[in-house]
Amino acid sequence: MSAKGKTLMASLERFTQMKSHILVLAGAVAGGVLGYFVFVWLAHQGLYALAVPGGLVGLGAAFFRNKSLPVAIGCGMLALAVGLFSEWKFAPFIDGGSLGYFLLHIHQLRPVTLIMIGVGGFIGFWVPFRRGG
Repeated sequence: MSAKGKTLMASLERFTQMKSHILVLAGAVAGGVLGYFVFVWLAHQGLYALAVPGGLVGLGAAFFRNKSLPVAIGCGMLALAVGLFSEWKFAPFIDGGSLGYFLLHIHQLRPVTLIMIGVGGFIGFWVPFRRGG
């Protein structure tokens, strides 16, 4: 194969990987949005399921094949962010309702809240990570 052919094949492979990464991240974002609304709906029904937003980030990402550890880590970070955002929107601190105040006082959240956000973050990482294995 000529050098030009090898370069073309390498470019095609990079394009395919990038397309795969974008699809995984788009699925993760869609899962996070759905997870937020499912969490709010469940909370209004009396069920405090804070691991749901992060878990749906992972499930949304798992619709597409992922072989990249950085993409799986990004999904886990997105899952943590969606979990924190969901908690902030549902139950902001009384002293300060801003997101900045909330983020500076995360350590004051109840342990079960932090555990559920962490579980959602772990699922958001682990599902796309295992799927690509």
